[in-house]
Amino acid sequence: MSLHIELKHQRKALIVRLKGELDHHTADSVKVRMEEALEKGNVSHIILSLKELSFMDSSGLGVILGRYKQVVAKGGKMVVCDVNPSVYRLFEMSGLFKILSIQDNETQALSSLEVVS
Repeated sequence: MSLHIELKHQRKALIVRLKGELDHHTADSVKVRMEEALEKGNVSHIILSLKELSFMDSSGLGVILGRYKQVVAKGGKMVVCDVNPSVYRLFEMSGLFKILSIQDNETQALSSLEVVS
């Protein structure tokens, strides 16, 4: 299976919707697209919507951690939302929830960023 990446700018947030599988085959394209969007746009924060992400491996975690560091260096935050149980477990085991905020959906994720902006 492949991965579909949808990027949307809303206020000062980059909303990244991933659909499919984020693994070593697709990680580079996600990394490049997110880096370009962060550099080009007036973006302070990232919202990672994983509602339709069916699988993720350690390559995906690496991409997410790298973009987290990139956005934090700009003074921003990363929020993850709509995480399915298997991906949630991977985040939990990796310890990413210690540094990333998690919300139930995109609306809540945007609201949580407006409080800090």
